Amino acid sequence: MTSEHERDRLREAMAQPEVARIAEQLRTRVPVEALALAETRLAAVVAVLRVVEGTAEVLFIKRSEHEGDPWSGHMAFPGGRHEPEDTSLEATARRETFEELALDLSRGHVVGRLDDLAPRNAAVPPILIRPFVAVVPADVIFSPSEEVAATFWVPLAVLRHEDTRAEHVITINGARSRFPGFRVEQHIVWGLTERIVQQLLWLLDP
Repeated sequence: MTSEHERDRLREAMAQPEVARIAEQLRTRVPVEALALAETRLAAVVAVLRVVEGTAEVLFIKRSEHEGDPWSGHMAFPGGRHEPEDTSLEATARRETFEELALDLSRGHVVGRLDDLAPRNAAVPPILIRPFVAVVPADVIFSPSEEVAATFWVPLAVLRHEDTRAEHVITINGARSRFPGFRVEQHIVWGLTERIVQQLLWLLDP
C-alpha cells in the first residue's frame, strides 16, 4: 500500500517540469502499435522516472551476461517477455520490473506508453516491444536480482546534452557496423534501448 508520504513525493515528481511535459504528451498522443504476427514474441519494458532535488532522472539497468542471450550484458530498461499469465503488456512490464528489481510500480504511476518497436533481424526471433513510462517517488527502494549486473539513475538533462551522444561499433559477419548511442558512465546505451530513449527525449523536444 502506498503511504501518504509516498503520495506526496509522487505528486512532487509529477509536477517537475520535464516529468509534467512527458506525462502531458503521453496523455494527448496516440502511440503507434506494431502488427504482431503469429510467431512474434511479445515483450514490454518501462522507463522509470524519479525526481531528486528537482532533477528528473531515468533508470537504466545493465543486464547480467548469459551465454545464448542476444541482449546479454546490454544496457536496457527493466522489462522482458510476455507470459501467458500476464493480462496485458503493461502487466508484463510491471511483473518483469518487480522480478528484476523488486521494484513495485504500484507505488508509482504508469503515465503512458511510447510507440511499439518491432525490429526484424536474422540474429533474433521476430519480437514486438512495448515501452511504458512510469514515475516513482525519489526514495523508492529496490533490490536487483541476479539478472541485473548494475543500475544507473541518469538525469534527463544529461541525456539531452550533445556530449552524452556516443557511437557503438560492432563487427557483424566480418563487417563493422556503427550504431548511435548514449554514454552512461563507461557503458553505451544503444540498439532498441537507444531508440526508446530517443522517443522519450522527443516528448520533451518534439
